[in-house]
Amino acid sequence: MSIAARRARERAQRHQLIITAARELAESEGWDAVTTRRLSERVEYSQPVLYSHFKGKDAIVREVAIEGFVELTDQLRAARTAGGDPQAALRRLATVYLDFARTHRALYEAMFVMPVAIPFATEDTPEELRAAFGEFVLALEPVAGEHHPGVFAEVVWAALHGLATLAHDRRIPAEHQEARIDLLIDHLTRSA
Repeated sequence: MSIAARRARERAQRHQLIITAARELAESEGWDAVTTRRLSERVEYSQPVLYSHFKGKDAIVREVAIEGFVELTDQLRAARTAGGDPQAALRRLATVYLDFARTHRALYEAMFVMPVAIPFATEDTPEELRAAFGEFVLALEPVAGEHHPGVFAEVVWAALHGLATLAHDRRIPAEHQEARIDLLIDHLTRSA
């Protein structure tokens, strides 16, 4: 292996180490705990090394969010393609989405709540976000009726985001999640 290839591999490993450390710290202590000083201590590299990879915390949070969209897409795809009728697929997709938001709170915040410099719904939207949204569109196409599948997907995603946010903030009781999903899917697919 050439010296340049080894350095590139080591740089990529450091880059991923920083992202992973930020995510772990955020999940355990919240995003306020994620500072370059704390990350520097955790990854055992100096702050200048961190800044050689990222311009600051916002850039790190952006990368964590992008990584989260990859994970979410994989889970949504598995739910969508597990078989059954379109309504069953939608129920699985909604359950996976809400479970993801509940089990990865800090990651979900980075993806959907924090002011991160990621363009949504534009030509500049990263492919990782497009793929996640695409899973909603593909799941909804069979039941969209005369509605535009993309707009229908936006409405379902917005409803699920609202449910996830309210549950996270303990504004609604967790034990009724399945009933909420059934109500949402039944209502939306009946009117489509």
